Amino acid sequence: MSAHAEQGQQHPIGLYFKVWGLLFVLSAFSYLVDVLHVQGGLRWTLILALMMAKAALIVAVFMHLRWERLALICVIVIPPAALLVLAGLMMAESGYVFGLRTLYFR
Repeated sequence: MSAHAEQGQQHPIGLYFKVWGLLFVLSAFSYLVDVLHVQGGLRWTLILALMMAKAALIVAVFMHLRWERLALICVIVIPPAALLVLAGLMMAESGYVFGLRTLYFR
């Protein structure tokens, strides 16, 4: 067995430093959203987008998902995405049901 096979796959340390730096920059942007007093829907859109970008970086690089097969990625990514879609549908339906109840059961 070769020495490379015994050690497993090694990634250059520079990759981790770049990801850490990018995570720091994204966290600074998240902090700036509060410092600049961004309000309303833009605030929550920015916070959620930055949060998802940081989570994607962590999962892709530190959990080594970037180097996995597509089948494993689909098994890990598709169920939470489906749950988010279902939660959105339930939120839409709850508004409809609430509207009906206020209309007919006053």
